[in-house]
Amino acid sequence: MPPLRTALLQSSGVPGDIAKNLEILDAHAARAAAEGAGLLAAPEMFLTGYAIGADVHRLAEAADGASARAIAAIAARHGIAVAYGYPERGTGDDAEAVYNAAQLIGPGGARLANYRKTHLFGCFEREWFTPGDEPVVQAELGGLRVGLLICYDVEFPENVRAHALAGTDLLVVPTALMNPFRFVAEKLLPVRAFESQMYVAYANRTGPEGEFDFAGLSCLAGPDGIVRARGGLGEDLVTGDADPDLLAASRAGNPYLRDRRPGLYGPLAR
Repeated sequence: MPPLRTALLQSSGVPGDIAKNLEILDAHAARAAAEGAGLLAAPEMFLTGYAIGADVHRLAEAADGASARAIAAIAARHGIAVAYGYPERGTGDDAEAVYNAAQLIGPGGARLANYRKTHLFGCFEREWFTPGDEPVVQAELGGLRVGLLICYDVEFPENVRAHALAGTDLLVVPTALMNPFRFVAEKLLPVRAFESQMYVAYANRTGPEGEFDFAGLSCLAGPDGIVRARGGLGEDLVTGDADPDLLAASRAGNPYLRDRRPGLYGPLAR
């Protein structure tokens, strides 16, 4: 099975301007596809911007809304899967809720997975979003099982281990990591990939936005703890390969998942 070349878009786009952000995504999807990528991952809340306050509710869309259809067309036009962050408006009895969400669109334009952030970070997110309650969301892509988390979620080892136990091979994490927490991208992400034996694709925002200053440093970390691709501090598009053969060899040699003793871990869930 060939590796899945994964492109990480490191950009904050244009906060508040969905049309412009779709243009940016389209241009980078074309570039990533030309470089042989089968997946393009964009940051947390890329569709609308992150630090947009009350506009979160004004710009929120349903998972199958107009922007999702536009991104499906982008994916199909360039033959590349796209994962991106956006504010998701609930439906039916849930219509007043807005979720910090990430969606995965397949290379043919089909919606493959939608995930709602379960661990909200800080006062800003808790003011504007409702937390999701489904910890593991997955889809099949390029022969790999792809899972979704969002930013702060990946900082909880329980979340990543839940994905490992569910068979996730490549964990895609749209992110809005801000300074001074760059150690998360530099140190924690490779450890998460190693301890749970998977690839982790971490696509971050960059530069100042409202009260925040985003750290960049997007990365693709492998199950051996080695970073295959790393973004700088500014706008960037970096690519790296998620190799199923390396993943299989690493899992065969690393005993963490085999040596677990779940009977001892009950107090950790209290």
